[in-house]
Amino acid sequence: MHALSRQQLVVVVLLTVIWGINWPVMKLGVTAYPPLTFRALSMWLGLPVLAAGMVLLKVPFRIPRRDWRELLWLTATNMLVWHVCIILAVRSLSSGRAAILGYTMPIFSAVIGALFFATPLARRAWLGVSAAALGVVLLLWHELTHLAGRPWGVLLALLAAACWALGTQSLRRTRLLAAALTISFWMTVITALLMAALAALFESDQWRWPDRTATGAILFNAILIFGFAHAAWTYLAKGLPPVASTLSVMMIPVLGVFSGALWLGEAVHWQDWTAVVLMMAAIASVLWPARRAGR
Repeated sequence: MHALSRQQLVVVVLLTVIWGINWPVMKLGVTAYPPLTFRALSMWLGLPVLAAGMVLLKVPFRIPRRDWRELLWLTATNMLVWHVCIILAVRSLSSGRAAILGYTMPIFSAVIGALFFATPLARRAWLGVSAAALGVVLLLWHELTHLAGRPWGVLLALLAAACWALGTQSLRRTRLLAAALTISFWMTVITALLMAALAALFESDQWRWPDRTATGAILFNAILIFGFAHAAWTYLAKGLPPVASTLSVMMIPVLGVFSGALWLGEAVHWQDWTAVVLMMAAIASVLWPARRAGR
């Protein structure tokens, strides 16, 4: 198991808080505003923030031409499918349940790694995955009848999670030598272009100036999600084993559930509290230092 450095731990904490509270923020943003347009605007407004950070840190923008094919694959699996599917799912599901379904990603990641990438998992890692899976089941306990009437939202969220898991595995094994910020910047550019095209194709008849709530949600996503969180995730995914990088942020759906309950009045049950304990056990299975081997 991989012990996090202090810098990685700080990034994990910030990422967890920002991504966790963003689920009700997204729900507020897309309730009365076209979801694909919401996402496209967030990306385009976030790109200058990300670019300014790269200039400040003196990170180069250039990616060699030979690496663009791999960059397109990483973009599709890590960003494009995820953002299209999950923003549509958020509109049809509660914010907390969309977060839970989206964060089945570590389970998909562990299975994909074991089946297709010959990544053996330690017993403790499998226990962590099992605890996370049980937490997901508990958090969905009171939603089963509702989900039966919203199959497309559920399927979209699970497709997003599975594709993101594949992208995480690919990002961990990438041959790109570019910095994490550079990769994140160009993935965001490509996704923003394609998202804008999809919004124009399917939502142009709904375009209008966003109200105050949608504007606040767009700015939150632009500055904190696309200006920071995606670059932070790329940094973690490149530097940590896939299970460590994914299970280490499993508190995100827990924050999504409880922030949704606080802001949007979504119900919280005993299964939610039990799931908190299971999610923390899943995180501990990854972050707790392994016992040193005896001489």
